[in-house]
Amino acid sequence: MPTATLEFIGTATTLIRLGGFTLLTDPNFLHRGQRAYLGRGLFSKRLSDPALGPGELPALDAVVLSHLHGDHFDRVARRELDRDLPIITTPHAVRRLALWGFRGAEALSTWQSTYLEQDGERLTIHSAPGEHTPGWASRLLPPVMGSVLEHHITGAARPFRVYITGDTLYRPWLREVTERFGPLDAMVVHLGGTRALGLLVTMDADQGASLVELLAPAVTVPVHFDDYTVFRSPLADFVDRWRAHSLPGELRLVERGQTISLVP
Repeated sequence: MPTATLEFIGTATTLIRLGGFTLLTDPNFLHRGQRAYLGRGLFSKRLSDPALGPGELPALDAVVLSHLHGDHFDRVARRELDRDLPIITTPHAVRRLALWGFRGAEALSTWQSTYLEQDGERLTIHSAPGEHTPGWASRLLPPVMGSVLEHHITGAARPFRVYITGDTLYRPWLREVTERFGPLDAMVVHLGGTRALGLLVTMDADQGASLVELLAPAVTVPVHFDDYTVFRSPLADFVDRWRAHSLPGELRLVERGQTISLVP
């Protein structure tokens, strides 16, 4: 079985290693007490420190960015990340990143794909749908995407498949992720129950549990919890829902700075 691991840096920032590929997700390197700008005049204070800074990152093949928000791509990332690094993200984010000089930014609309190749391996990155706010409030926050990562190795029966939800709310139409791609080996779920302008804008414990029931991944890894003052649904609530509802698959918790396997 090839390498499939997740190293948790904090918030939704992880290093995902699939075979010979290393991806950075949603780079957020602000420290405890610093504020992230969330748009519309909104800020949120960080309550934790990241496990790594930009200067401590390994060589990267790409960044997968769910959307352009201050707790997912912050001023530290803007200042210190390589301007030629491939950044796979939404068309909205690419326009701003290009203005900031990031030459490697690549836009994917929903269900579009791109890929990386090396030494008999291919990593395909598919853009999946997401809804950051109720539809009527969609202009209040930037558009968001989820990502399905498919790691192909020559001779393997099927790719190893990881779904990163991005900052989406639970929606029944997310079942199309497995209808299109098939069973998920792992799901990295963004939780937190974030509230902005009085609205729930990321999944809380109940919505996260509903998504696990809907998609039945073999392994679920929660991220995006407890890091900012706008996060209102703690990780403990999700763990309680998991136990109460006997959700499918395996729940794997990861501490900041820890690396876990994504292999079922």
